[in-house]
Amino acid sequence: MIVKVPKEFMNSVKESSQSESADKSLVGTLMGTLTTMKFDGSRTMHEHIIEMTNIAARLKTMGMEVNENFLVTFILNSLPPEYGTFHVHYNTLKDKWNVHELQSMLIQ
Repeated sequence: MIVKVPKEFMNSVKESSQSESADKSLVGTLMGTLTTMKFDGSRTMHEHIIEMTNIAARLKTMGMEVNENFLVTFILNSLPPEYGTFHVHYNTLKDKWNVHELQSMLIQ
């Protein structure tokens, strides 16, 4: 028995496959950006953290949720050496901060 597959179905499968490839590529690009981003002082700390938070939100919409503890770590790792004392202080605390708490502390 030969089954004819409608042309529309084949086109939708092809488009879906291309879309998934593009999504995978974008996820990889966004993850790379998030994990290697550095604060260089060209904008405010608030803007830097918001940009990192927005990348994490975009990843979440694509099915790749970034745990808040990881995001805090990525933000801390994005800081220049001048923030070394701050980083050490954070690591000595028993409590973990969420992104908003970290942002408040960094902006002070």
